[in-house]
Amino acid sequence: VQLVESGGGLVQAGGSLRLSCAASGITFQHNNMGWYRQAPGKQLELVATITRSSGVTQYAESVKGRFTISEDNAKNTMYLQMNSLKPEDTAVYWCNVERLGTRENYWGQGTQVTVSS
Repeated sequence: VQLVESGGGLVQAGGSLRLSCAASGITFQHNNMGWYRQAPGKQLELVATITRSSGVTQYAESVKGRFTISEDNAKNTMYLQMNSLKPEDTAVYWCNVERLGTRENYWGQGTQVTVSS
């Protein structure tokens, strides 16, 4: 299983970025998936997840209304559209897939997002 992230970078406050996570060896469509982030000196934080068993999409309160998680099953790629970015969104972002019915978790390599004020 391999998850390859892209799309991070430097953006001014108020701007947008779209992160991508392309998977091989596993499909997003049939498994739980999500995005997490870790800012310097802080703990790993859930950003957005989709839980298949419940059909629930969950967002961190701090990103609700600004970030959107989505998937393209034909491309087996997951996305995180980030709008109205704030300096506090600065972090390393990781994509994750959890194989349904197991505790198998797979992570991308991480991508840096830096939002300047």
